[in-house]
Amino acid sequence: MSVSSESSIKAIESKPELKDGGSSPMSSSSNGASVNNNARAVCRVCKRLFREPKILPCLHTFCADCIRQLEPFSVSGINGKALLSGHEQNPNVSFTVLCPECDSEVDLPTSGADGLTTDHLALDEVFMETLLNEDCVVCDLCSEGDAGKRCEVCCVNLCEFCSQAHRRQKRTSSHSIQSLEDLKTQGRLSRPVLCSLHPGQELRLFCEPCDSPVCLECAATFHREHRCSPAREVVHRHGDRIRELVAGSLRPRLGHLEESLRRVEMSQEELGARVDTLAGEVRAFARGYANAVEAHCRGLLRRLEELRSQRRNQLHLQGAQLKQALSDARGAADFAERLLTCGSDAEILAAKGVTLRRLAQVIETGYDPNPASVAPDDVSTSICFLPFEGAGEVEGYPVVGAIHTKTVDPSKCTIQGEGLQLGREGQRAEFMLVCRDTSGEQMGKGGDAVLVSIVHKERKDCSVEASITDNSNGSYSVSYTPTLPGPYSVWVCVKAQHVKGSPFVLSVKRKFRRHRGAFHCCSFCSSGGAKEARCACPGTMPGGFQGCGHGHKGHPGKPHWSCCGSLVEASECQVRPPGTAVMPSSQLRTVEL
Repeated sequence: MSVSSESSIKAIESKPELKDGGSSPMSSSSNGASVNNNARAVCRVCKRLFREPKILPCLHTFCADCIRQLEPFSVSGINGKALLSGHEQNPNVSFTVLCPECDSEVDLPTSGADGLTTDHLALDEVFMETLLNEDCVVCDLCSEGDAGKRCEVCCVNLCEFCSQAHRRQKRTSSHSIQSLEDLKTQGRLSRPVLCSLHPGQELRLFCEPCDSPVCLECAATFHREHRCSPAREVVHRHGDRIRELVAGSLRPRLGHLEESLRRVEMSQEELGARVDTLAGEVRAFARGYANAVEAHCRGLLRRLEELRSQRRNQLHLQGAQLKQALSDARGAADFAERLLTCGSDAEILAAKGVTLRRLAQVIETGYDPNPASVAPDDVSTSICFLPFEGAGEVEGYPVVGAIHTKTVDPSKCTIQGEGLQLGREGQRAEFMLVCRDTSGEQMGKGGDAVLVSIVHKERKDCSVEASITDNSNGSYSVSYTPTLPGPYSVWVCVKAQHVKGSPFVLSVKRKFRRHRGAFHCCSFCSSGGAKEARCACPGTMPGGFQGCGHGHKGHPGKPHWSCCGSLVEASECQVRPPGTAVMPSSQLRTVEL
């Protein structure tokens, strides 16, 4: 190493703010925060120029002090077991921290931040930033003159005198010296990488077994038996490997990731735009729907007012008619009673003609409605609001909620289903009652008072319980299960009035008897020649056979049921009930095949 280079290194070592990467007072604001424009020279944690920049395994650089202040994510010993406490005093532990920039879990060596690799590129950026921010740079050799030159080989700043001396020396005469102004314009400034064990010694060799750069003294002492090569001879091999990984694998992946990220960002923008558009459509729809509902509400209220006015006029007219009829009837009755009570015979005979004519007129032509027919509507049911019934469209929007004004008319109600006329003992039967209004249209709602009574005509103590299900659409499902056969009377009433045709006549047949035997051609064939096999038909066979056979006496000549002798396969069993007189052959049991 040349004398000039050694002097340059000593000059650099004498400046702690450059060695540690600290910023000069001219490059910081009053509160200590960096005001530099070069983000590569500033720590992301403390926002200052780098001081001892260290590279984490995720390749993000921070100050050593900033890394020491990170909270451990986990702590483990040399054997890998987790430690809960005491790791501050234990040197044989490793830390796992979260990178402040990428939030990745990175492992720190047992020596902590000191064991991490120093980021010399960051130091170069700090030197360059310091150089750009300082108005006057002192010569690194004489420390007196203002530096205007810089040796790119020795990486020292030189004044004019030292620059000429540097060129005159034999060992440094070939070094490239450039103007600091030109270097500032280029924006790139390098410095020597010094050994941490031997200050002043530059790392110029590379130890292959240890895979680390070393200085001359380290190679002569600690790496004496190792193969150490000049750094400039091996850097191309390792650089090519890095370049191969970057160009061959990482760069294509970067392209794919950037394209994927671009697509994601475009999708996010499209999603945001789509959601905004749909939100506008939803708000417009909601406003329109609210207006339609409000209009529908006003229409319903108007309908209610019309109904009230109409019904009130009808009731008023009916009340006036009733008052007039009541006045006429009361006047005629009072006059007749007073005439009979207070009048003499001559007075009664004299007034009998006009009195009888008036009484006959009031009785024959006077308004005398049935009280049940006067105002027959139940207000609670004749006018009701159905909130979930479809009401068509209002301003193009479907709405629900309708005013129901129909009144059930028992004389218009109808019955559907065969269960009203025919039934079978022990089997469930059904029919449906459809309630209709005075115009014959089906009621659109339920809730009417429906009564169904089923009573045996011959046995008055025998009645069948009927189950009524309101279908909420004007129809009612009625189901029942008769226990005895015979004729029944079925009463179907709505609002205590019989529907048209009520009471109905229901005929319940006895329970269907299923065949217990086999439908066969003969006992001999169906039993495989068993002598004990019997049949209910009158057929016999000689030779001790108890059943029938083809061509023998009494065989019906057709397939038949062995239990009752019926010739019809889809028929009811004809076995007579116990206690009746039967032929001996009909009591014979059938062998189970």
